[in-house]
Amino acid sequence: MLQNIDLSRTIDKASFKAQKTELDLKLGDLQRTAKSLEIPTIILFEGWSASGKGTLINELILPLDPRGFTVYSTRKPTEEESFYPFLWRFWKRTPTSGRIAIFDRSWNRRVIADRIEKALKGQGLRQAFEDIRSFERQLTDEGMAIVKFFLHISKAEQERRFNNLRANSATAWRVTKEDIRQQERYAEYLAATEDLLTETDTDFAAWTVIEAHDRRFATLKIFATVIEALERRIAAGDRKPADRAPASQRGSDFKTTALDRVDLSLSLSPEEYDVRIKRAQTTVRELEHEIYRRRIPVVIVYEGWDAAGKGGNIRRLTKNLDPRGYEVVPIAAPNDAEKAHHYLWRFWAQMPKAGHITIFDRSWYGRVLVERVEGFCTEAQWRRAYREINAMEQHLVHFGTIVLKFWLHIDPDEQLRRFKERQGLAHKQWKITDEDWRNREKMLQYREAVEEMLHRTTTPYAPWTIVESNGKRYARVKVLETVCEAIRTRLAR
Repeated sequence: MLQNIDLSRTIDKASFKAQKTELDLKLGDLQRTAKSLEIPTIILFEGWSASGKGTLINELILPLDPRGFTVYSTRKPTEEESFYPFLWRFWKRTPTSGRIAIFDRSWNRRVIADRIEKALKGQGLRQAFEDIRSFERQLTDEGMAIVKFFLHISKAEQERRFNNLRANSATAWRVTKEDIRQQERYAEYLAATEDLLTETDTDFAAWTVIEAHDRRFATLKIFATVIEALERRIAAGDRKPADRAPASQRGSDFKTTALDRVDLSLSLSPEEYDVRIKRAQTTVRELEHEIYRRRIPVVIVYEGWDAAGKGGNIRRLTKNLDPRGYEVVPIAAPNDAEKAHHYLWRFWAQMPKAGHITIFDRSWYGRVLVERVEGFCTEAQWRRAYREINAMEQHLVHFGTIVLKFWLHIDPDEQLRRFKERQGLAHKQWKITDEDWRNREKMLQYREAVEEMLHRTTTPYAPWTIVESNGKRYARVKVLETVCEAIRTRLAR
């Protein structure tokens, strides 16, 4: 692809000025329109060292309202960032509704620089491409506009620009050792870039190659491409690229019996419970130290019926853990700031760094449970969420994270008994709300949603464990022993 690009294209100064004035006005107007329609936008620049990214980004932002955009310069991850999946730091920087995020280099650096440095290859490289495609699709499916540029110059032109920079003492510092390595290994970087463009050029986030020998030509092409992308997204209005669910997910006759097969009579005697819970709590404390030493992150998700015992279960799980090594994250309805982002954004912000444990008391599965049943999102959104959730969990696993998901299951009679018990005990009345009773009235709808969730998001890398929770003692031991076994299995690899 890049070898066939005509890098000789230029434009004269007079024509540039005439076109640029009109494009400036149009781009400023589109920024205001996108803001009023709450359309978030990402514009990313990749390209050769000395291809002019900084200069061209500056040209792009001059006609924009500076209150409506943020520019991020991406370099190698810091030591702190390296303890998280590589997309974590970019999820945190995705723009809110109506804003523009401009990236000087981006998540694509991983599949070029890391590949050349032999830090990424084989299956890891394939997984990285898969993660990037999934990330961009999730953002655009929720209505974000993504514009991707690769600034292309020849090896000879790059060398000429390096020489000019080094000839001036005021600019010589800009030519780094990394730049020199890229120049020396231009052919390798070219091949890696070709693969990047091929693997991540999609209909929802297409690449535009910019012939960057001539700054004026490059500027006009960048402006025209951004304007076209914004006009197209604005014309689409509320229609999202994925407003229709895949055919395999449409229809209301989804029926499985995963919950029907659960034996809720399972229980433990107090004596057996005491022995097994203490043994498991001791084991999980030892394993916590080992995962810290080995830098293995762990994500534990609790979902379940109201009054199924999530809180008590979490307390038994964490009883012997070092509080410096874990965090419990209770999930409530999103606030205004969280609503302005992609719905997964707030969960990415809470993911554990390598060697730590994060326990979610409810989670991203609210999208396909409460938001589905209560109508807080569209049908297309919750149907699409199965794929998005699976992709997020797969990315975590690619990084080496252990993902454990528990559905705490009780029957309606046991739930009613616990509700009444809570109402009758002064110190437990705070645990029962009007919302709990409303949810109970919709139990059949919630059950259908749970069944589909279990079916569509049980994967080889992040399976669900259904916990028989009519017997609280049995449920607590099962969760603890399952956690211990999963960690031991991972450590044995």
